[in-house]
Amino acid sequence: MALYDTLLNALVTLMVTIDPPGLAPLFLALTRGMNRKERGQVALRASITAFVVLTIFAIAGAQILALFGITIGAFRIAGGLLLFWIAFEMIFEKRQERHEKSATVAITKDHIRNIAAFPLAIPLIAGPGAISATILLAGTLSEPTSRLALIGIILICIAASYVVFFLAERVDRFLGETGRSILTRLLGVILAALAVQFVADGIKTFITT
Repeated sequence: MALYDTLLNALVTLMVTIDPPGLAPLFLALTRGMNRKERGQVALRASITAFVVLTIFAIAGAQILALFGITIGAFRIAGGLLLFWIAFEMIFEKRQERHEKSATVAITKDHIRNIAAFPLAIPLIAGPGAISATILLAGTLSEPTSRLALIGIILICIAASYVVFFLAERVDRFLGETGRSILTRLLGVILAALAVQFVADGIKTFITT
């Protein structure tokens, strides 16, 4: 029963940390200009990338950070700064300005891969919070069978994110151009605040450790 409670706690912790419902509007904003097929490719690539990253940290996260002398606090600060740059582009429509320089919006395979890896997979899905939570949970679930169960929990959370991305595409048709523009700027402000919180938490952790 103790193991069951621990696994349930791990599921709740990772689900709340990743926050799949909260990623839906961010997914729409970041994949603006893409069709349904291209968004599906981004969602799949981002989900696979995030799963691989979190699985690696579940298996050897503490060793990886220690190998490079990186603390969780430093990781949070770096992730927050990267996230703030994305928020800046969303607020001031820098991404859209680059699209408007061409007659049509060209979505290349490289662009799809880049968006899927950064910032969707990292740091939005597998961000500093999810990675640090994974490392902490891996320390509690140190037995081989427990570690496999943790990887299964990660898979469940990532699958939930993929389903949310898949459904989010249908919502886009109801927003329209004006709705998307307003949503992008609003989410940019929220992302900026989230980024500042990441940096603040990172500095606090960095100082205390």
